[in-house]
Amino acid sequence: MANPLKIVVAGPIPRDTISTYENDIIMRYGCVTHPVIALSKLLDTNGVVIPVSNIHKKDSDGIANEFKEFSNVNLAGINSKKDRGTVILLDFKDQNNREEKQLACMNPIRPKHIKKYLDAAAFVFVPITDFEISLSTLKYIKKHSEATIIFDAHGATTAMDVKGHRHRKFWVDQDEWLPYIDVLKMNLEESQCMSFSNEYDTEIPSIYDDNATAHLDELALHVLKKGVSYFYVTMDSRGCILFQLENDQLKKDWIASIKVSKVVDTTGCGDSFAGGLAYGFAKYNDPVKAGQFANILGARRTQGKDWDVFKTAEETEAIRVDNYGS
Repeated sequence: MANPLKIVVAGPIPRDTISTYENDIIMRYGCVTHPVIALSKLLDTNGVVIPVSNIHKKDSDGIANEFKEFSNVNLAGINSKKDRGTVILLDFKDQNNREEKQLACMNPIRPKHIKKYLDAAAFVFVPITDFEISLSTLKYIKKHSEATIIFDAHGATTAMDVKGHRHRKFWVDQDEWLPYIDVLKMNLEESQCMSFSNEYDTEIPSIYDDNATAHLDELALHVLKKGVSYFYVTMDSRGCILFQLENDQLKKDWIASIKVSKVVDTTGCGDSFAGGLAYGFAKYNDPVKAGQFANILGARRTQGKDWDVFKTAEETEAIRVDNYGS
């Protein structure tokens, strides 16, 4: 039986250098770090969070230092044996759009890296590039564990070229992955990377369109019929849409965003959102509440440059009730 308060977060822990849209420079360890620390504060003495990542040896001390204040974070899943981690440069042009460069390729997470944690309530996968999570890892969890598998599509829709530049890509082999994912999360841009034509006439249309939502219902039906139970599409500051099947019919719930007065830094918002989903499913097994907590953690991440943006369970629940009611 799964421990309802043990959550695994798997993916890279990149050494990030971030130039914000206000020209501030932030240097920190990112990706997995965001949901792990958010979940650590939410679970406190009632649970444990296990980051699973492959890193550079020279980052071991810095990453350990990042987590040292959080006593319920178990670092046994962080591995530097292959000395292959992740290094990222992010240059924000505005608060949502950025240019990215990747200077190192993480050793992919395979079944051997997660097999000790199969009693977890949830596995949260937050890859940022398409090679970081092996499909065999999801298959292994499905076969050997009762855990909920939460997957962020950011990695599956992103590739790096031989110069380190990061680009959007179509998730062409999505049907190989979907049967092994319980909860799928992505943003609107990434959803367009899953909706592609059989053939284009002369030019492929741009996916950078905040108003392109006509494809979502058809995409959601496809995703859900392939085995995903809950499908979330985030819409930046507007909130998110939760899709699920009810009596074989598509059911949609709009979960409004948490309003903030000023955005400081959006790096890690999607990762934090995934952490909120894990908390909602592991503690409440409630997809709507999960979306609410996800919105809260994503919004809180924008509010500063350090980890004080994330709050305790009591404080976070108060935010949820203030915004969504009981």
